Amino acid sequence: MKGSSNWDWDTKEKLVADIDAWRKKYYATRDLVPSDDGEKIATIVKNEERRFTTCVNGETWEETFERVYSLKFTPDGRLVSLVFRNYEWAVAVDHEMWEEKFDYLWNLTISPDGKSIAVNIRTGEMTSGVCMNGQTWENSFPEARDLILSPDGKRTASHVQLNPRAELDILGFLKKNWTAAVDGTAWDTTYLTLWGSVFSDDSNHVAAVGMTDMSQYTIVVDGTSWEQVFGTVWEPVFKPGSTDVVAPVLTPKGWTLAMNGKPIWNNFSQVWKQKYRSDGQKLAAVVAVDVGKWTVAVDGTPWSSVYNQMVLSPIFSPDGKKVAAVVKNNNRWTVSVDGTAWSETFDNVWDPVFSPGSDKLAAKAEKNGRFFITVNGKIGKKDYDRLWDPVFNPDGTKILVRAIDKGKYYRRIVSVNEI
Repeated sequence: MKGSSNWDWDTKEKLVADIDAWRKKYYATRDLVPSDDGEKIATIVKNEERRFTTCVNGETWEETFERVYSLKFTPDGRLVSLVFRNYEWAVAVDHEMWEEKFDYLWNLTISPDGKSIAVNIRTGEMTSGVCMNGQTWENSFPEARDLILSPDGKRTASHVQLNPRAELDILGFLKKNWTAAVDGTAWDTTYLTLWGSVFSDDSNHVAAVGMTDMSQYTIVVDGTSWEQVFGTVWEPVFKPGSTDVVAPVLTPKGWTLAMNGKPIWNNFSQVWKQKYRSDGQKLAAVVAVDVGKWTVAVDGTPWSSVYNQMVLSPIFSPDGKKVAAVVKNNNRWTVSVDGTAWSETFDNVWDPVFSPGSDKLAAKAEKNGRFFITVNGKIGKKDYDRLWDPVFNPDGTKILVRAIDKGKYYRRIVSVNEI
């Protein structure tokens, strides 16, 4: 994880908070959220007056609110939440609130470097838009459905409705009334609906799925549609270092991946969740080679092994030589690496994390209601009440474990060999 080189990788164990004590002290507690470095854990608490506030490592904010939700830590450890008081919503960062207030806020989004915080907003004039770092789009719209932050954290985009639709106007759904707005400026082209927006890695371009009529879909890049239309299209991605766009498309022959409108793979029963290697030289995607036969294809070639229920998004190792994915087969979850599944299976397993050297793969897993860290398919010796995703140290020899053990939240540094 970026920035982890500055973390404490020497202290083997820290008792950060007694969670059971929180639950006894407060009228109610909400979900628990740890910081990336594990040094803090936060929750939303309700007092006897049924007012809400945030609690970090046992210390509560004196300010109270009618509602608090969407609790998140930035990478540098600041706590962000959405708070409601006196009929107004605001963004709170640690114990400071943005001056701007709104009728409603949602889709709290934080940039990878933590420097930008953005939300969708609803105003008293019943219009919607985006506010980033306290600055609201100059233009607003009848509806804004989502929020996308650029990789550099400087730009925002949302799918927006251009004209309000009367409640009883049932034919309004047939009007091309949706487009994308980037930094508050709407594209000139309109669609029956639009979704799946994504920024290019240089933050200068936006692509999305556009529905051109009731049975035709295409990809739109910076407001310009592909010439080709398809029966269905899934969300696009940009090829790293370029303006080329790749998306799964349905043709009369089946599903394939298309680049800039032209098929680049053979056909499958289904294709989706495509992901490029960081250098753009390899492309992986989830595919179905037949009905109920799911696997991963890399550069169009599927793994030889298939799974009968589910395959989740492929993950490239840092060196780009391996691909891993969470898979479900016969009601059991595990992880497959280059088509070879771990022998151990679980009730549930989360996306795995490669070590910086790409030689180790760790994941959070659940078995019989208990949670474990697994490394290269070997289940850990220690089980927990609750667990968050593991994090490798920069040289891949240690793992940060953020866990609740017997009602207490611990930050532990464990040698990979001791897991």
